[in-house]
Amino acid sequence: MQTVAVIDYGSGNLRSVERALLESAARANRRREIRVTSDPDFVRRCDRVVLPGQGAFADCRAGLYAIDGMVDALHETVLTRARPFLGICVGHQLLADRGLEFGEYAGLGWVGGVTRRLESGSEAHGRLKLPLMGWVQVDIRKREHFLFSSPATGAASPFFYFANSYAFFPGDSDVIAGMAMHGEEFPAALVKGNLAGVQFHPEKSQDAGLGLLARFLDWRPS
Repeated sequence: MQTVAVIDYGSGNLRSVERALLESAARANRRREIRVTSDPDFVRRCDRVVLPGQGAFADCRAGLYAIDGMVDALHETVLTRARPFLGICVGHQLLADRGLEFGEYAGLGWVGGVTRRLESGSEAHGRLKLPLMGWVQVDIRKREHFLFSSPATGAASPFFYFANSYAFFPGDSDVIAGMAMHGEEFPAALVKGNLAGVQFHPEKSQDAGLGLLARFLDWRPS
C-alpha cells in the first residue's frame, strides 16, 4: 500500500488535509495510508509527501526547520528519490528562494522565485481587501498535465478556496500551472518535475479540490 506523509510542523489545518486525502482516496477506490507525521524516518520511507501550511512564511519555515532532520529527510525523499510532492498554501510558498513577509527569510529554494505580498489594486479602481478569503476562479494553464486536467478540476477554469495575502511568484513562468486574480494576477498553481504546489486550499475546495487530490494520489511524474 502506498504511504502519504502529511508533514506536521505545527502549521495547523493538518486534520482537514488528512480527511480530504482519505476522502479522495475512497472516491477513487484507492487504498492509501495517509499519515500526519513529524517523523523524518517515516518521511524517508513514504511514497508521497504533502506539505500544508497556514500562517506567516517565517513562522512556518521556523517550525519546519525546528524538527531535527526533517528538512534533510524532505530533501532526500523529494529531490533525491523524486517522490511526488504537493505543497499547499504556505507549504507551496516555502518552495521559493525567499519570502518577504515581515522581513526577508530563506525558503527551501526548490523552485526559484520569491513569495511576496499581493498588490491590492489602485486607489482609482478601489483597493481590494487582504487577506483574500474565499472562492476565486483559476485559469488552468497546463490543462494537458495529469494533475490539472479537466477530470481533476471539473472545468477549464474551476473555482478554488483561497486564504492568503502573499503568493509565490516563480522566476521561471514555465512552471506556472494556473493563475488567479485579486488586485493583480498571481500564480495559483505550479508544477516542476515531481514538485507541485497550490496557493489555494484543495481540502476546502469541494469537488474540484478533492479531484485534484485524487489525481495527486495517482500521479506518476515522468
